[in-house]
Amino acid sequence: MEQLTYLGLLAGCLVVTAPLELLLRVRVYARWRRLLLAVVPEFAVFVVWVLYAIAQGHWDYSATRTLDVRLPGGIPVEEVLFFLVVPLCSVLALEAVRRVTGWDAGYPAEEAER
Repeated sequence: MEQLTYLGLLAGCLVVTAPLELLLRVRVYARWRRLLLAVVPEFAVFVVWVLYAIAQGHWDYSATRTLDVRLPGGIPVEEVLFFLVVPLCSVLALEAVRRVTGWDAGYPAEEAER
């Protein structure tokens, strides 16, 4: 059961933020191009960073708290998912704050609707 710790944390993040999309209709998934622009650069930088850290022996991951499924370079599948899930949840939270408060976050509402 401990092997599901990291995966469970990621699932919990998705479960907690899912209502933001459904109830507040923040349309993060509908604007998938915008979501990709927010997530892909971060994903690429951090995956490369982690692969470097693993190769240098700076980081290691517990086989008892992960599924111990390693991708090329020794990176656990959960770590790759982390770099997708956390930014997604962050974007959902930001868009929910924008929706509830009316804050434009630096871009007008009509531009955000595209």
